[in-house]
Amino acid sequence: MVKVIDSKKSRIKRRKRIRAKISGTAACPRLSVFRSAKHIYAQIIDDEAGKTLCSASTMEKSFEGFGGNAEAAKKVGLALAEKAKAAGISDVVFDRSGYVYHGRVAALADGAREGGLNF
Repeated sequence: MVKVIDSKKSRIKRRKRIRAKISGTAACPRLSVFRSAKHIYAQIIDDEAGKTLCSASTMEKSFEGFGGNAEAAKKVGLALAEKAKAAGISDVVFDRSGYVYHGRVAALADGAREGGLNF
């Protein structure tokens, strides 16, 4: 008999396992990534204070005409790095939220690095 694993439960367990090991502080906040079928979102979070310091996504007006492709993800990474620099943030911890480091997630990370974030 083959055991069917509920994908939502396994995704939640994976995220909990990752978040137990990764945490953002005021000195080194967490860069969290969420991707959907159409869009990609990224935010820099201070977990100690429980606050989002800055965010960027393809839902913003400046990304009109772009979808959820790797090119758009790279531009989101660049925009997030620009906002982080304006807020005085240069070092972050990368939280891929259980997604494979490939495609759009890797493109976003490359864009953030090109923009000047260190992780």
